Amino acid sequence: MQYTKKGEHLLEYDCHQSENLKPSVSIIIMLLQNQDPVALREEIQKIMVANGFKRECYTKILDYTVNLFESKGLGIDYYGYHNIIHELEVTYVTLLAAQWESTHGMLKPEDFPYLFAAALFHDYDPQKKVDKPHEEDAVKFVMTDEKLDSLLKDANIDKNLIAALIHRTTYPWSGEIKETTEKKIEDCFNSSDIVRDDHEKREHFKKMGWFLSVADRIAGYTLGDFAKALEMAQKNAHALAWHPYYIVRRSVAYFEDLLNNDAEMYQSVLQALPKDMRKHFTDNVLSFMKLREQEIQIEGSLVYDNTKFFAVIESMSNRQEPEFIETLSEIHKQLPKPLQFKKDDFIESVTAKDTILNTLRLGSDNGPIIGFTKGGPLETYKLRPEINDINYGLGNTAFMEPLAIRMGYWGQRGGREMRMLFNMQVQSKGFKYLTSFALRDVISNRIERKEQIEFVKQFDPERWDYYRVVL
Repeated sequence: MQYTKKGEHLLEYDCHQSENLKPSVSIIIMLLQNQDPVALREEIQKIMVANGFKRECYTKILDYTVNLFESKGLGIDYYGYHNIIHELEVTYVTLLAAQWESTHGMLKPEDFPYLFAAALFHDYDPQKKVDKPHEEDAVKFVMTDEKLDSLLKDANIDKNLIAALIHRTTYPWSGEIKETTEKKIEDCFNSSDIVRDDHEKREHFKKMGWFLSVADRIAGYTLGDFAKALEMAQKNAHALAWHPYYIVRRSVAYFEDLLNNDAEMYQSVLQALPKDMRKHFTDNVLSFMKLREQEIQIEGSLVYDNTKFFAVIESMSNRQEPEFIETLSEIHKQLPKPLQFKKDDFIESVTAKDTILNTLRLGSDNGPIIGFTKGGPLETYKLRPEINDINYGLGNTAFMEPLAIRMGYWGQRGGREMRMLFNMQVQSKGFKYLTSFALRDVISNRIERKEQIEFVKQFDPERWDYYRVVL
């Protein structure tokens, strides 16, 4: 191996590759997989410095971005997909790829500040009513925020062109959405002294926008293994209020759209990244496709064999068995993190006498466990601080944790049986109320069916709400 110092950035090169000028950042990737905003910030700054952008104004823009996301609750504690980590990952991957492309013709060194600023703010939505990016709000902020305006002027960056690049990250890029957004991009160009009368520069910024859009969609999947990739998909599903049934199939559709409809730019961006990152991305895509294949096989097997599910109240002796606990723990870990109640003391929660628990078994009441639900007295749970349940402390309410079902079996029936059995268990213990979390649309549909259910606290943008049932 040969090592070269470039600015402050230590880069490792593989002398045996034809792309021997391309950095292998395996050590950096190991750090960034932990999704540490400090590490990401430092790597972004190093790339800017290494490419000649050393002025303090760029550091101020970077720090202003981090502070904005943190102040709006979109920092590392926000579980949604579009948090500060995503913004920094996209900026890092965009600049890393741009560093390679700037020596191979597509991009120019002077493009760095524009890609830098646009990537940092491309998903910033001060209101955040839903997690799905709303480029209009991001553009509005860029065009109207006085402090950012001052910072961009100091860096000699035209905010109209930043707005154009952000508009190009709109997804999906097709049909009426594409046509409408293209008009908005042209309006941004017409407002810019730099490109207004320069067709060649307009086309260049359009290509830069496409470059940023593809980097945006692949960034996080290049910076870690499949465990990270699956967590990203779970974050996206949870924040967009998708049923877990759709996580894998929509992830596969997302990648297929990228590979089919953005093939040219996808190849350009991916080839501009280090080998380790390319491998992470392709391995993650293949892993999602394999999971989807497993789902199809499971669904086909259930239909072919007409296999039935059995909801089973488990005996206390079963709940003490290490193999039983390990099976439940494995399924529990497949839930999005906000739904993993009592994660740190999972074993104790399974074996506790006041825990209400039943499992979903395949084929018979002794068949393999593919899911479970558990809960207990409301007072034994620490819920989100925004929840003020008037029954807390009265001993009259049971809390049911979100259903946990093994991946591949979501949407294949069984959940309803577990919920009904759990309700029976709760009522047999004398509780008057049952509370839990569910998707807002699911709760609304149950209300429309005249069930004795009510919203207690609604949460945006994820729309995963806390409800109460009168037993």
